[in-house]
Amino acid sequence: MSRNVLITGACGGIGRALCAAFIQAGDRVFAQDLHADQLQILVAELGAERCHAVAADITDAQSLQHAVSAATQMWGEIAVVVANAGAAQALTLQSTTEASWKQDIDLNLNGTFNTIEAVRPAMQQAGKGNIVIIGSVNGLSAFGHPAYSVAKAGLVGYTQALAMELGKFGIRANIVCPGTVKTQAWQERVNKNPQVFEDLKKWYPLGDFATPQDIANAVLFLASGAARVITGVVLPVDGGLMAGNRVFARELTQEDL
Repeated sequence: MSRNVLITGACGGIGRALCAAFIQAGDRVFAQDLHADQLQILVAELGAERCHAVAADITDAQSLQHAVSAATQMWGEIAVVVANAGAAQALTLQSTTEASWKQDIDLNLNGTFNTIEAVRPAMQQAGKGNIVIIGSVNGLSAFGHPAYSVAKAGLVGYTQALAMELGKFGIRANIVCPGTVKTQAWQERVNKNPQVFEDLKKWYPLGDFATPQDIANAVLFLASGAARVITGVVLPVDGGLMAGNRVFARELTQEDL
């Protein structure tokens, strides 16, 4: 059965994979992004019969609500929302400014709240709905980007609050926390160190990273009937990074792990 799926940050690496995956599953996608020109390219690639552009800024609650309302009036209410949009500014506390801190919190935390609020009332009225938030392992431990990490940690608590309070309306809420994912967002670091991905592999028990498709697969599952009693879950999709520190364990035990 075809569902209407709102996906924010649709033009990014993970966003594009999410849009394609839900369309392939037979759903209709409302693709949100700040950049209208990039959205038009995405819609042309995925097909206008299944992918509809929602050009809006998620940090502007009123603008986002207006754009979502316009789309739902034409195509029907949202059954699934994937709050994927996000970005990181300062790498360290030393380089964090008041402006960069506010920008990270506003986009990653407040923007996600605005996204959910744009669809929550209709989901409650319908008595059903699926919410999947894209968090980060940065929200589970310290890996740099402190303001971004604080925002992503906040999303864990927010997801659990959604699951607890909205369950009575038949709404599920879960959060997927990717580790390193090879997307365009890493290009600046690759420019500094072309071996950055090879250098990072030693920290991952599986010796590999998630692809955008891996993230999309996890989201598809959580939004499906196969996960009908799963809600409030924090799911790392991270090659085992959050399972433990193999490099530290090897030096601690002096054994070849």
